[in-house]
Amino acid sequence: MTITALSRRDVLKGGLSAGAFAGLGFPAMAQQALLPYGAALYRPDLDADPRLGVEIAKRCQRVTPVNELKWNLSRPASGQFDFAPGDAIADFARANGLAMHGHTLVWYAENPDWLASLTSAAAAEREMDDHIATLMTRYGDVAQSWDVVNEPIPDVARSPKARRDSIWRRLLGDDYIGLAFRKAHAVDPQALLVLNEYDLEFAIEHSPAKRAAFADLVTELVDAGVPVNGIGIQAHLRGGWPIAKDEFARFVEDMRRLGLQILVTELDVMDQDLPRSITERDALIAAQVTDLFEALWASGPVHSITTWGLTDKFTWVKWAYPRADGSGNRPLPLDEFYAPKPMHDVIERFRRMA
Repeated sequence: MTITALSRRDVLKGGLSAGAFAGLGFPAMAQQALLPYGAALYRPDLDADPRLGVEIAKRCQRVTPVNELKWNLSRPASGQFDFAPGDAIADFARANGLAMHGHTLVWYAENPDWLASLTSAAAAEREMDDHIATLMTRYGDVAQSWDVVNEPIPDVARSPKARRDSIWRRLLGDDYIGLAFRKAHAVDPQALLVLNEYDLEFAIEHSPAKRAAFADLVTELVDAGVPVNGIGIQAHLRGGWPIAKDEFARFVEDMRRLGLQILVTELDVMDQDLPRSITERDALIAAQVTDLFEALWASGPVHSITTWGLTDKFTWVKWAYPRADGSGNRPLPLDEFYAPKPMHDVIERFRRMA
């Protein structure tokens, strides 16, 4: 049965109210009336510096595994699973009373070599179903939200119907997205199921076209009765790129009207082209995050905020976008010594706007 946008919106608003967050693994939210905040966590970083775990346990209500649940680590062979990496993050979350946001069940990238050997739709659907069912069942006690499909839109969307190529699309067609969400819903009907994407928020480059294609896809899924519950705004912000505040605010409002929750899932700022001055750079980063949040909050508060890491000591930006001047990148809320920065203050201010 197709669920109308109005009924879905009413259900989601009622089911995910502040008073219900304790049941979703967010006790701090219910007690403090703050939006839940989380950080992505990579197991080697946790092992390298015990303070990282201490700070995450103190400051966060949720964690997102960076790589531990992706196919290349969790699926060494067809029919086989390696649970050790995922268990390490899940056990950390359980031990510290945190929720875990499952990332990610179906993605075009970071897949094992054996997956490319699949040649039939039946085999692809069987592997996808097994993967979704196994991970969601194993971590269902701690993970009540999941990035079911990650990054379905190409970087350059040449039409609103543009969809990113992948092994899943080649073998299953565009239906792979609906199949993944329906399987995830069947495994855990109470889970918050998310479609996750990046570069949706900018006013320049390819962002407007990508935003239009993503909106087209989401509308198509909702109209078909696919159980998408939320969209993930990754928000890997490109330092200096202007946020399309009015257009992005309208996009977010349109998503809400479809009955969807809005999650900030991977926030950081790629600062390789920003000024060397720490004071100036931090101020520009805080201003850019403020612009993003003002657009997101224009039609109401988001479900949660997650940064892609907690401290500048551990960030992918260091190796992906190093600064030519040799100074350290500063993409996250805490500096390399775990001191809060202006970006942290912006996050805390908007968390109180529940």
